[in-house]
Amino acid sequence: MMEKLSFKNRILIGLTLFSMFFGAGNLIFPPHLGAQAGGNVGPALLGFVLSAIGIPVLGVAAVALSDGLENLAQKVHPVFASAFTVLLYLSIGPFLAIPRTAGTSYEMAVAPFLKNGGHSRLFLCVYSVGFFMIAVFLALKPDKLTDRLGKILGPLLLILIGVVFIGCWLNSGAGEGAVVGDYADHPVSRGFLDGYQTMDTIAALNFGIIIAMNIRKKGVKKERGIVRETIFSGIVAGILLLAVYSALAWVGAAAGARFGAAENGARTLSQMMGYLYGSGGTIILGAIFFIACLNTCTGLLSSCSEYFYSRWPKVSYRSWVLAFAGFSALAANAGLTTILKVSVPLLNVIYPMAIVLILLSFVHRWAGRYPAVYPWAVGLTGISSMIYALEGTGIHFPAVSKILAEIPLHSIGLGWLWAAAAGILLGVAFSGKKSHSENTFS
Repeated sequence: MMEKLSFKNRILIGLTLFSMFFGAGNLIFPPHLGAQAGGNVGPALLGFVLSAIGIPVLGVAAVALSDGLENLAQKVHPVFASAFTVLLYLSIGPFLAIPRTAGTSYEMAVAPFLKNGGHSRLFLCVYSVGFFMIAVFLALKPDKLTDRLGKILGPLLLILIGVVFIGCWLNSGAGEGAVVGDYADHPVSRGFLDGYQTMDTIAALNFGIIIAMNIRKKGVKKERGIVRETIFSGIVAGILLLAVYSALAWVGAAAGARFGAAENGARTLSQMMGYLYGSGGTIILGAIFFIACLNTCTGLLSSCSEYFYSRWPKVSYRSWVLAFAGFSALAANAGLTTILKVSVPLLNVIYPMAIVLILLSFVHRWAGRYPAVYPWAVGLTGISSMIYALEGTGIHFPAVSKILAEIPLHSIGLGWLWAAAAGILLGVAFSGKKSHSENTFS
């Protein structure tokens, strides 16, 4: 029985995880950061890397060490574990990220070639059906994703991104653009928040189940070996993400110098690719977005379906894949805007709780001595994040909002950190009282 993978298979598993992580958002945010940060691209990229790579890699490790997301969430409460896990899979899956992969790849791979947007809804419908048919074909064999994503699509994606970077390096010659907005005074924190928007921390909590399956397929059966190889795959994926993010941020900085800061990263890349390769640049960029979105869609379909199959095995894995793909196709065509209105605030509530849960798992030797720390820290973080999310939708609580406005970091969306810190302190205090009472009456 194998206890570890060969070096080649370790790299392949890492490439598979990278391919699952690297979707449309990962393509858009780094060049947008580079274009806006200008001369401060280095500090801004540092903040981005901390939240878009550091925390997700820790998330992969946390899930592996806890033997699954639900076991990790059990440290808060069994009811919370079930509800949080289901909400997380639905939010990052069919309620948001999966439909968005079809919509985004259509906008970048098909829409640029349509004249005057003629019959765009019909083209979107045909495209989304074809897109999800391919994704379903790949997702129906989740234990073979290493062969399909790791060996073929992942390396192809890296080659195409390399074409973008090399072309820019050889031909841009424009230096760096002006610094825009918060990147002038707070480049690190602004970059951190940009990385927060990739949602990869939540994806990391989802993907562990599929990575473990592919490691078993390669011959590692012992749980200790699976945990070790899962963590190693996270490190490999993190190194690849660091290289790609750095290249894309530099491309964005060069584009910002030549064209100014565009409204988003997709526009930044389109301007630079048009300058470097003309109409061929549109084809290359479309291929990059298509592959990146397809990889992420396949990973999300697989991980969501595998989880729901494990909870409700009377419905087959194949049926879950088809159901999620069908719902996502409808959402991409008819109801994505409405779903986003519900899903984005939900993600803004879930994401901070996921970060707190991951970080606590790495100090569990200490936190485990105070059982109330988990529910208090995660609970107060969730309440704080819920208030922020409601404010973002236009629902305000004047008295509460006035208090929150005085809290440091509130203005940049990180006020929940104080709620988490307060929860840890209260958790220690209440655990201490509980332990003292038990000792008194024993």
